[in-house]
This record gives sequence, structure tokens and C-alpha cells, in this order.
Amino acid sequence: MQSPSSTSAAGLVASADRIRQLRAEALFASALQPSASPSPDQVRRAVAMTLRRLGIHGCAGQLAGEFGDHPDTAAARMTWALAMIRAVYPAPSMIPTPGRRALALAS
Repeated sequence: MQSPSSTSAAGLVASADRIRQLRAEALFASALQPSASPSPDQVRRAVAMTLRRLGIHGCAGQLAGEFGDHPDTAAARMTWALAMIRAVYPAPSMIPTPGRRALALAS
């Protein structure tokens, strides 16, 4: 049986991974291009704007459509999107800190 603290830590990791995935899908669906070498602020703005414009399901739908229509270029774009999200939104600490804000999807 897992202790409550290990269950909570596992839940935080799963939540952080899901948020990272959603952000990458939003960046993938945005107009931002890898060739523009976007800054972290540009990435954050693109993620936030795309999530507001398309919503979570709209981003996932666009991602699925691109993988169906253009799998080679979609794979390269998703690799770029995931790398950018990892760089711009570092993984949260696994040590609970009193007073810390909850993860925000489009922060």
C-alpha cells in the first residue's frame, strides 16, 4: 500500500506531465514557427492565446488532423513543441512548499 505522500507525489507528476502535454499541443496548434527562434515570452503568449482560441479539444483536434495529413512534418513540429515547453516551463519541484501557487495551464 502506498503512503498518502507517495500517492500525492505521483499525482503531482501525472498532473505536471498532462499540463506539459496540453501546452505542447497548444504550441503545436499555434502559428509560432520554429524558424522564428521564439523567445520564452513568445512561447508563453502563443500557448495562452491558442488555448483561449481553440480550447483543449480544439488543440487536440488540430494535432490529430496534422498527424493524419502530414505525419512527417507533424512529428518534427511536436518534437520541437515538447522541447520548447520543457525549456520554457521547467518541471515543478517535488517537494511541497507552503504558499506555492498551483500549476497554471497557460501561465
